[in-house]
Amino acid sequence: MILVLDAGNTQILLGVYDGEKLLADCRLTTERQRTADEYGLLLMDFFANKNLPANKVDAVVLASVVPPLTSALIEMARAYFHCEPLVVGPGIRTGLFIRYENPREVGADRVANAVAAVRLYGTPVIIVDFGTATTLCAVNAEAEYLGGIIAPGIGISAEALFHYAAKLPRVELQKPPQVIGKNPVTSIQSGLVYGYTDLVDGLIRRMIAEMDAGQPRVVATGGYCRIIAKESQMIQIVNPVLTLEGLRFIYHLNIKEE
Repeated sequence: MILVLDAGNTQILLGVYDGEKLLADCRLTTERQRTADEYGLLLMDFFANKNLPANKVDAVVLASVVPPLTSALIEMARAYFHCEPLVVGPGIRTGLFIRYENPREVGADRVANAVAAVRLYGTPVIIVDFGTATTLCAVNAEAEYLGGIIAPGIGISAEALFHYAAKLPRVELQKPPQVIGKNPVTSIQSGLVYGYTDLVDGLIRRMIAEMDAGQPRVVATGGYCRIIAKESQMIQIVNPVLTLEGLRFIYHLNIKEE
């Protein structure tokens, strides 16, 4: 079995694969102060709750955009799964040519998303990840990672309204009954859901025009992907575990042939 971990600023997404089959996955809140032992015990509980044998894990793959957390998760993999984790970063084979000015500055999660999207859906492709930040990445027909866009995430925007506008409440992110809100809650929900839908759709149209590559497929992932995809005119495919799939593909590219 392979344990894959995507450590983001807000959540850690993890999954367990047996070959190509995803046996189980979950999301943990990112806590930078947690020790390797604390994460190890959390994962042992996860394996026990899913009735999975932790001692059958023979590989760990890690993508992290939180440097303080990376070392703790590496130590956890060594201590609790007795293997040296494959950490996505410079020097790792991905099958992509990264045309960023400095390829080292592309987040490991964005690389994993691009790898999975190319392998699963072909090229050209645009990937939208609704995480702490909302990111959009472009891959052309030659499987070249062209770059992308980073915008504040939906959760960040919602929390900013709550913290910096004294009379505005914290709201649940869901589709309101209509665009024109009739109270503060539905007005905020409209701004978040429809505002981010139009933000993403508009950016995708601009990316397509700049890519000049016909009609690329558009894939959405991340915690809020289902909510926005339902309203979007541009998103075609929703895959909440796209990053995990990418980490699995990267493992096979670097360790053994599929």
